[in-house]
Amino acid sequence: MEQTATSSNSSSFEDLTKDNEVENMQKDENFMDILGNNQLTKKLLVKGKPETRPERLYICKINLIGILESNGEEVENYNDFVFQLSDQEIVQGLDMAIALMDVGEKSLIKCTSRFAYGSIGLPSKNIPPDSTILYTVELLSAHEESDLEKKSYESRKEIGNKKRERGNYFFERQEFNSAIQLYRRALEYLDESEGGIKYPTGDEDSEPTNLQLQDLLEDRIKVYNNLAQAQMKIQAYDTALKSIDTVLQCQPNNVKALYRKGKILEAKSDVTQAINFLRKAAILDPDNKTIQNELSKLILKSKREARNEKDLYQKMLGQAQKLETKAQQKKSSNSSNNSSPNRLKLWSYTLGSILVSVAAIAIYRYKYGA
Repeated sequence: MEQTATSSNSSSFEDLTKDNEVENMQKDENFMDILGNNQLTKKLLVKGKPETRPERLYICKINLIGILESNGEEVENYNDFVFQLSDQEIVQGLDMAIALMDVGEKSLIKCTSRFAYGSIGLPSKNIPPDSTILYTVELLSAHEESDLEKKSYESRKEIGNKKRERGNYFFERQEFNSAIQLYRRALEYLDESEGGIKYPTGDEDSEPTNLQLQDLLEDRIKVYNNLAQAQMKIQAYDTALKSIDTVLQCQPNNVKALYRKGKILEAKSDVTQAINFLRKAAILDPDNKTIQNELSKLILKSKREARNEKDLYQKMLGQAQKLETKAQQKKSSNSSNNSSPNRLKLWSYTLGSILVSVAAIAIYRYKYGA
């Protein structure tokens, strides 16, 4: 959750702590151990309207206060916070617990670190690593999201970028699979299912201008670039290559995409093509030290590989020549001694196999310019 905290009032938490109600929740009929291991629990404080629980991807509005179980310090406070349920826009524990609340309900939810901010914590909110957080949550409303094709340009842009930024949050925490999921969700709003932005308009909106469509395209390019980077982190190089190619189809001179394609190709052991893309990126952005350094390292790597292949070729060629000489000597000796023709045939086969291997290396070397 990225919004700025509003004025705080954590008295409900303080009262609960003073009365030891948190410790005694398991004795309360309104207590729910969601997973059965006391790592995610919910205690009903105020009942809501029956049979109004939100479903997956519903748009929910909540009031929320979060305090650290360890010392009671308030770390989160949001009024009228809007999010999409089960789409990783809030911590996992809240995503799971709010799905069990009715509209109008107010509950106390305990999330251990596994279902909150994990072993990293959240320094920007003074949440230490491995913190258990106690949340009071009031579910104000919940409704199904409107059809995507009916959303306006402004709505698409806002929601798409919100999910992109949430993906960036997970990327920075090195939770790359979650980042990938959020980036893909962002693309659903910034792109049409058929593959291109056409006329994303609302019922009361005019068709977007070319400038607005171009602006939306720029947002989509950012997502694809970030998506490719996250896919590279989990070594999904083929899918990362597809994401980058989507960028380059729209913007052939996108420096960031050229650089990342070079890195992907390097990971796929296609050094020659990797150098080509890094070189193009370096020409377009000659002051970029990162690109220059990567290009230099890759060129040196290519030269070392070429030198090693040349040495191997010469070594094998020398061995083949020695074997050929031995075979000729053996042939001469066998001819004078009337040796078995089968032994001579075996030597011929051995020599032929070695020469074929040498020829294959030579062909590869000249074909790829190593």
